[in-house]
Amino acid sequence: MGENLKNYTTTINNSFVEKISEPVRTKYLPLKRLFDIVFGTLLFIPSSVVILVFMILVRWETPGKCFYSQKRVGLMGKPIVVTKLRSMYSNAESKSGAIWAKKNDDRITKVGHFMRKTRIDELPQLLSVIKGDMSLIGPRPERPQFTEEFSHEYPGFEQRLRIKPGLSGYAQVHGGYDIDPGKKSQLDQHYIDNIGLKMDCQIFIDTIKIVVTGDGAR
Repeated sequence: MGENLKNYTTTINNSFVEKISEPVRTKYLPLKRLFDIVFGTLLFIPSSVVILVFMILVRWETPGKCFYSQKRVGLMGKPIVVTKLRSMYSNAESKSGAIWAKKNDDRITKVGHFMRKTRIDELPQLLSVIKGDMSLIGPRPERPQFTEEFSHEYPGFEQRLRIKPGLSGYAQVHGGYDIDPGKKSQLDQHYIDNIGLKMDCQIFIDTIKIVVTGDGAR
């Protein structure tokens, strides 16, 4: 599992980029960025302890690296790198290749199941939020191959790239972990159409509820 990122350049094969409309333009964006910096930093401080604990648990359960990184597609098709705590067995995709998320995935470890239910595996991405590659709230970034494939199968799927990808998003709190790409696109578009402080605050609160209660991986 994981990808070799040494030769990852600033370009990817992304024919979908030319179909993306202009970036979302709203006076709220500067406030949204301030929100990301302040709350991203405040969240990362206690999260670093949680990350350390689960680094130990991941290595205790299965051999391999604690973290893995993947190429993802960010704002307006810009390539970014997303880092997570490893929730699958090492080299889980060596034979199957990239597979869309599904329920009862036998590639996921026991610790991984818990991390996914509570989203603990996503905590390292707080650094990407602070850096500016991601936002706390926004459409989840997808892998290049999925983004290109779905932009052909589901008209408008690429429009979710008009805003920075998020650590959590409207589709994550209102859809299942294995949500259909078409439905995911619709939910993300709803977020883009209604983006604002009230929307972000509600998603933030809903995300905390999922983390605290473990009410299903999304």
